Amino acid sequence: MVFKTLPIEFDAYGRAHLRDEEAEAPYLFADEARIRRSQNRERALEKLFDNPNVWNYSIDPVTRSSGNLVVNAVIDFEAGRVLDAQVENPQAYGAELILKNRRPSDAVQIAARIRGASSASHSIAASLALEMAGGITPPPLAIISRNLGSCGEIISETIRHLFIHAGPDYSEEVVSKTTPALWRKAQKSDAPGLKVHGLETVADIMRGLNPMSGHLYLEALQMLRLANEITTLIFGRSPHASTLFPGGIGIEANREAYNQILGRVNSLLDYAKKVVAIWDDLVEFFYAAEPRYRRAGELPGNLISVGAWDHPDAYDASYANSNHWGEKRYSPPGVIINNVPRTSRLSDVNIGIEQFVDHSYYQQWNRQRYQTDPMSGPISPWHPWNKETILLPSRMNLKERYSWSTAPRWDREPMETGPIARLWISAVFGKKNCEFISGDRRSLEIDIPRGQRPSSRLRWQIPERPNTLERNRARAYQVAYAGMVAYANLLNAFDSLRRGETHMSKRFLLPEKSMGVGFWESSSGAVTHHLVVKNYNIANYQVTSPSDWMGSPRDGNGVPGCYEAAVMNTLLLEECGGREDFTGIDILRTIRSFDP
Repeated sequence: MVFKTLPIEFDAYGRAHLRDEEAEAPYLFADEARIRRSQNRERALEKLFDNPNVWNYSIDPVTRSSGNLVVNAVIDFEAGRVLDAQVENPQAYGAELILKNRRPSDAVQIAARIRGASSASHSIAASLALEMAGGITPPPLAIISRNLGSCGEIISETIRHLFIHAGPDYSEEVVSKTTPALWRKAQKSDAPGLKVHGLETVADIMRGLNPMSGHLYLEALQMLRLANEITTLIFGRSPHASTLFPGGIGIEANREAYNQILGRVNSLLDYAKKVVAIWDDLVEFFYAAEPRYRRAGELPGNLISVGAWDHPDAYDASYANSNHWGEKRYSPPGVIINNVPRTSRLSDVNIGIEQFVDHSYYQQWNRQRYQTDPMSGPISPWHPWNKETILLPSRMNLKERYSWSTAPRWDREPMETGPIARLWISAVFGKKNCEFISGDRRSLEIDIPRGQRPSSRLRWQIPERPNTLERNRARAYQVAYAGMVAYANLLNAFDSLRRGETHMSKRFLLPEKSMGVGFWESSSGAVTHHLVVKNYNIANYQVTSPSDWMGSPRDGNGVPGCYEAAVMNTLLLEECGGREDFTGIDILRTIRSFDP
């Protein structure tokens, strides 16, 4: 079964329809059990505030992140537990309102400003939405080049996360102060990956992660620059690509440019072997030293990916064929709920999306423009194609409205996205779309060729559940995955040049009335841009980003977003004598593991 909560089922041909076609308001229903659980939790919390060991703890803002988040938690200090957590996004972006009534071609550049760290991902998603609306397919070499630029951005941002944003949380400076016993064990623990990364003990790895001075920290700055250079060679600059547009890409088909990219990809693939060895050693050390770290930031395994990196022989930009070109992506789409695969069809992923604003600074819209998607599949009144952005600024109230993020849900479930979702979905659904990557439903194998380091086969195992440490481990393997996708696309680029297929764009004309959606992935997770065009202008534009999916506030059923739920599932293992010494490192590690 694809949908358990939404009133959608499928006929024998796989076509979606409402379970009850006669129902007056089929999507209007509440989950009474979840609402009761939420109310019971609130009542229990009110009783606990008389306990002197229970207190409010805020992190404002969460530093070393690309976003601007505030964490409000209720902590039982004696029990070492987080009893409740709410994550506030105090910043409104407004891109959707800026784009309304503008020329559709403006979307590519304006959307890039939503988030500098993943600006190319938003530009690509905007381009894909316009290509669908205009019915245009870029030339093969343009699709290949777009993939290459995206690989560069994802590798760069992943390295930045592992060593600049999240890495210092596992450094000597932090570990020795917040968990001295763990630091003493690290000094005595051999590093199994010595032959790859050259560091004898886990303590040596932690010293390398010291911010501003550690050798791993400084090396990462050089390597993410290499990845940024790949993005710049394709997209003109990074961030905020200047060469992207619907129907192609504004660069020449130049063999010298692809050779320059190849040199950088080879260096990054060598580095990927080292990155994986470092994070494998760190994660396994934390598990061995304190098994309770396996529960830190744990979530039930609700995973979503819309896929990325189109195959030039499959992609035609149409919604009608989206299931075909979606499954051919180098990183395929899919949804997993409670560790159970639901679907790998892009159209199913799309019709299952809803956005709620019960606890957001937005007003609920009252009309449903569209009953179905372009394939006649039913869509909810809260689907992005029906959503309207109506600002409702108000005083922050944790029991009412407290965030500028909306609450996206799939089949009414909060969803985790990002590298761990991409790898998990690639392994489970077994789409072998890259000759260097294979999956067996429990793991992924990535074959990396010989460079300055010997060739190697990296094996990523699906964990029991997503948790703080496994998110970071998955990001380490993502560097290798994206590197090999870039390598495969370079081989395709050289083949295209050899055959004389050097066209990089097609003429783009948009009809008076149309709609489209762009599905892509940033380093942090799924990015979707839903577009409606009327009278040649943008009538509605809706962006759903990874920070919306995972950083959402509670929905109308009282179900917390992923950041909130993960913090509530985090044990406080920090060693401190009292409130004045408490740093909240376990909470910070969990929040940063999502790359907010």
